Amino acid sequence: MKVVFKNFLCIALFLLSINQVHASSVNSSLYIIGDSLQTVNAGKMPYFTFNKTNSFSQKNAIIELNVGDSLNLWIHNTDSIDHIFDIKGVVGINRIVPSGDSVNIIHQFNTAGLYIYYDSLNFPVYSYLGLAGSIVVKDNNHSSFFWNTKEHQSSWNESLATGGSVLWNDYQPDFFTINGLSHPDIITDPQINIVGNVGDTILVYIANTGRGMRSIHFHGYHAEIKYSSKYPSHIGRSKDTFPIHSMETVVLQIVPDKPGEYPVHEHNLIAVTGNSFYPNGMFSITNIQP
Repeated sequence: MKVVFKNFLCIALFLLSINQVHASSVNSSLYIIGDSLQTVNAGKMPYFTFNKTNSFSQKNAIIELNVGDSLNLWIHNTDSIDHIFDIKGVVGINRIVPSGDSVNIIHQFNTAGLYIYYDSLNFPVYSYLGLAGSIVVKDNNHSSFFWNTKEHQSSWNESLATGGSVLWNDYQPDFFTINGLSHPDIITDPQINIVGNVGDTILVYIANTGRGMRSIHFHGYHAEIKYSSKYPSHIGRSKDTFPIHSMETVVLQIVPDKPGEYPVHEHNLIAVTGNSFYPNGMFSITNIQP
């Protein structure tokens, strides 16, 4: 009996050591920065983002982790007003980040998936104005692509950024972006434009940080739902079109069965436009080689 127990204990310690090798503490920083979103028609609108440095980018930073990792995150507020940092679906994160100050958040992520971090101040004002990004938690090494989808009603941004108000139920967006970009810039972004080979396992992480419903449609291939923040019961379903509610996420898996170039776009055709011109919205290409 002692020998059996000793062997069992050795196995348990070995498995624990394996987990400890893969899990680690990940240090990261986010800077809250206000500037302007450059639209596809060369216009500008007030915009805010979480960036990994104190230099403004239209893309909110993507934080990548492995299952079991502990995120040691510093949030620095360079804006002239306070903001609130939160992670949707994670209890106890909601923290005020004072103007010109920083806060530290430590959290261990033990479940694979896609999480939205955002500013919940006067929600949805500042998440609409751009302050919403993604935390990716992986349990594999497959080829991955990351989409943060958002729509914008340009006339609202100036009003909200200067303390005004809008009628949220009278929403008529005129610009549509993925990672802060519209077509044709989307198809040159390596985080968005899906490339691979026949037989590859490809994961597409999609966050909807806008106010409207997304309906992402793939030509040429079906995808399997591997994670859904709103509908966990949909995991395992395979299809070509995926509704994604506001402030929700999905992770899709594609295993291409043939080579070719096929469009990927928002099924709501207004979202494939920018300032009413096609195809200056959410439109990309899947490029699969033999």
